[in-house]
Amino acid sequence: MSERSPEHPAALLRAYDEQLRRDAEVQGADVVTEDGPLVRGVFSWGGFVSYRDLDGVDDLDALIERTAAYYRDETAVDQFEWKTRGHDLPVDLTERLLAHGFGAEEIETVMAGSVERLVAEVPLPDGVTIKQATDPADITRAAVLQFDVFGDGATPEQAQERLARSKGYGSLWMAEFDGQAISAGRLEIVPGTEFAGLWGGVTQADWRGKGIYRALTAARARHARERGVRYLHSDSLETSRPILERSGLIKITTTTPYVWHRDAESRA
Repeated sequence: MSERSPEHPAALLRAYDEQLRRDAEVQGADVVTEDGPLVRGVFSWGGFVSYRDLDGVDDLDALIERTAAYYRDETAVDQFEWKTRGHDLPVDLTERLLAHGFGAEEIETVMAGSVERLVAEVPLPDGVTIKQATDPADITRAAVLQFDVFGDGATPEQAQERLARSKGYGSLWMAEFDGQAISAGRLEIVPGTEFAGLWGGVTQADWRGKGIYRALTAARARHARERGVRYLHSDSLETSRPILERSGLIKITTTTPYVWHRDAESRA
């Protein structure tokens, strides 16, 4: 594949950096502020720091310290995330974040590719159906499933609030059997870009390996295509990465959240 191809890994990474980082990652925040190359978002669930490039920052440690001080002293958030990518510069950024009291969470693989690669019809086990969750009861069931499988996540009230605030760009999808939610995942179209994100995909353990998550992903992809989306991307754990890879998405980088906790700093 030629590097000029829009689906070459290098081309996808350029599009990802240009379209999905910085301002795109704090859309919908209650408050957005800037400090040099950083944008800092304050949401109902916490804080989020994004940037496109830190290479060349004169005093990175001072920037990190100012960012922690901002969330500590000027907001009420309990925690905020500094989202790093594997190709970020400088290469010692993560060491500096750890030195400033951040904790590293699980590394994830950033997958991306054409929406066309994921829209195929996928057969489902008998009795399993997939639909968009729009009414409060369905949203609650999907949110509870995600919380139960992940061990954390949005409450049903927060899930409903997130969908309302997305102004139609976000949607929640679920698979159900005999009235029970057995798989769920979000689609978030990023306004002003060619991308939509696949987020929060989960399947009950007893239903894994039956094609349900792949079918749920295909349903979200078809909805994205109908809305004019060109590319899909996802931060994938090892449970979902192989499914997206088999569907044709490719690895373009990795991402690791570094999280600052207010209670951790108070104990330091």
